[in-house]
Amino acid sequence: MLSRKIHRDELPALLRLYAHLHPEDPAPAPADPVVQHHWMQILSAPNLHCFVVETKSRVVATCTLALIPNLTRNLRPYGVIENVVTDPAFRNKGFGTDVLRCALREAWRAGCYKVMLATGSRDEATLRFYERAGFQRGIKTGFIAYPSAAP
Repeated sequence: MLSRKIHRDELPALLRLYAHLHPEDPAPAPADPVVQHHWMQILSAPNLHCFVVETKSRVVATCTLALIPNLTRNLRPYGVIENVVTDPAFRNKGFGTDVLRCALREAWRAGCYKVMLATGSRDEATLRFYERAGFQRGIKTGFIAYPSAAP
């Protein structure tokens, strides 16, 4: 098992994982110029990091860490983790935990004073998974706004 930042040529593997995260979403084609443009934006963003876990030459888990500069907390940044997913065939083997810990190491190295992660899951096993990876629940209350809910 190898946890690391994603390589430029691994977009197809990443999109395969994302199909498990949001199966209702249309699958983007890796060669589509719009998809490629977004991919280049992601790769070139200095405060955005996509991590993967590779086993037997296959990318099986991923998460994205955004590092956000901050004027509070002694100017220390904070992190937000999104798009956490493990290939269903590789779940419950430690790959998801490993990719999250890889992201946390990067956040601590960057001086973050905290890292936040939100999940829509109410499944107790999923919530315990995040706790085992180092996250605490019940510390803050999360809210989400969507464009369709704008006043």
